[in-house]
Amino acid sequence: MAENRPARSGQTAKRAAKKTAKRAAPRSSARRGPEDAAHAACESLERLICHAAEGVSAVRRKDDGWCVVVDVLEVPRIPDTTSLLASYEVQVDERGELMEYSRVRRYRRGSADE
Repeated sequence: MAENRPARSGQTAKRAAKKTAKRAAPRSSARRGPEDAAHAACESLERLICHAAEGVSAVRRKDDGWCVVVDVLEVPRIPDTTSLLASYEVQVDERGELMEYSRVRRYRRGSADE
């Protein structure tokens, strides 16, 4: 059955497709996997300590959620190899809510692990 609707512009069609996709796949409030846990840990930690996350160096499954090790740039320096970074262990629950965090290591960017 043909519908008598006017043709949509590119932007309007994109918005309509997004709305349809949202309805077709309802979003669950529970986090699902390590990628979501890492993303949630980075976002929460950045808001708390006001430093940008550089990356994630570990994700471990726990009984009550996830343990994520987030590497953060704490003191930017020139040259970049002398900047100070820190590794934070961040615990998030199944939904990605922050439970606790602690700094476990601080190091120069140019230093090698031993």
